[in-house]
Amino acid sequence: MYRKQLVLLMVLVTSGCVSAPPTNISNICEIFSEKKGWYKSAKKSSQKWGTDIAVMMAMIHQESSFRARAKPPRKKILGVIPGRRPASAYGYAQAIDSTWAIYKRSTGNRGADRNKFEDAVDFVGWYNDQSQRKNNIRKNDAYSLYLAYHEGHRGFAMRTYKKKKWLKQTSSKVSKRSSTYRTQLNRCESRLSKSFLRKIFS
Repeated sequence: MYRKQLVLLMVLVTSGCVSAPPTNISNICEIFSEKKGWYKSAKKSSQKWGTDIAVMMAMIHQESSFRARAKPPRKKILGVIPGRRPASAYGYAQAIDSTWAIYKRSTGNRGADRNKFEDAVDFVGWYNDQSQRKNNIRKNDAYSLYLAYHEGHRGFAMRTYKKKKWLKQTSSKVSKRSSTYRTQLNRCESRLSKSFLRKIFS
């Protein structure tokens, strides 16, 4: 009985450590003001991998709406009974098990967790860097980067997205949000950068 209570307590404590989504996910300045440390993590990934902060944040918005433990919805059996999930995607970036394992081996970040924003935004930057290397996609091309992110590098090369109207529409949404985020960030990034530098040198 004691062991069951201890396990339950550990689960509750662990759940409490996972960050809730930002209040207003439509405004990148409000996101970074509310979520202390997120700008630092996004900036670090941007400098390391070369993808604009606004592009990565727009992709994460589309994938999980900034929910740390997001998972794909279960398929319905007979339209009612919850079945298996269609993929192993999990966390902020909705990375699947196999790709996450490759990321950890490739970067040496073996302790990375998909429900940690710092690791998730680094993953998105890394994946976009791979998209540039393998598919020759410009790192500010949010539309094409998202297509490759969804279809995989081989799928993008084979243009599997061509007959997926819904995916092209979604990629357009990501591109538009990326532009909106960049416009917003232009207004507040100097303030965020000053706050970031104060923390480094304080």
